Amino acid sequence: MEQKLILYSYWRSSASFRVRMALELKKLDFEIRPVHLLRDGGQQFAPDYQKLNAQQLVPTLVHGDLVLGQSLAIIEYLDEAFPHTPLLPESAAGRAWARMLAQVIACDVHPLNNLRVLGYLVEELGASESDRLAWYRRWSDRGLASVERLLRQRRRQTPFCHGEEPGLADCCLLPQVYNARRFDCRLEKFECILGICARLEALKPVQAAAPENQADAE
Repeated sequence: MEQKLILYSYWRSSASFRVRMALELKKLDFEIRPVHLLRDGGQQFAPDYQKLNAQQLVPTLVHGDLVLGQSLAIIEYLDEAFPHTPLLPESAAGRAWARMLAQVIACDVHPLNNLRVLGYLVEELGASESDRLAWYRRWSDRGLASVERLLRQRRRQTPFCHGEEPGLADCCLLPQVYNARRFDCRLEKFECILGICARLEALKPVQAAAPENQADAE
């Protein structure tokens, strides 16, 4: 009997959005189990969930006896375990470039602007709402500017971040842009990024993964 993929996810989590995109793009059957990051003091801190994810973060993927956290590790596992509709290029150089672009977003941009950091700024350092927004917009702008430069420097422009079809880096890019829009960041100068995101948002699998289309959306 085939083991079911179970994703512990929060509808507005950009890391969860990445994995939902990957699952939908690969047309995999999966079940979502919501983890509300704000309700009940944060359901990610519940003892039962901590047994699954020692970091007390989302997403978490469960596949049989395998339990994985960290969105990029999950996506690469899905790509290797289910090789149809690959999310990484065939060549070693192409895979390295795709991972680099994904990590610029997932490792450099997102950690500065996630819920834990924004909460710490306000609750522990006494930052005002305007300070919080200024922080978010500063680091979002710098990070996306780096991505835009990388995309422009490519020798061959493609419809998506690293090819003719959506892949790993696209699964990171769109959720970051989604959040930037939530915080009213100025994005009009990022022509390459906006073009890629528009093409992504037109795809039904991506629409199915979008935050507003999740059962736990508020």
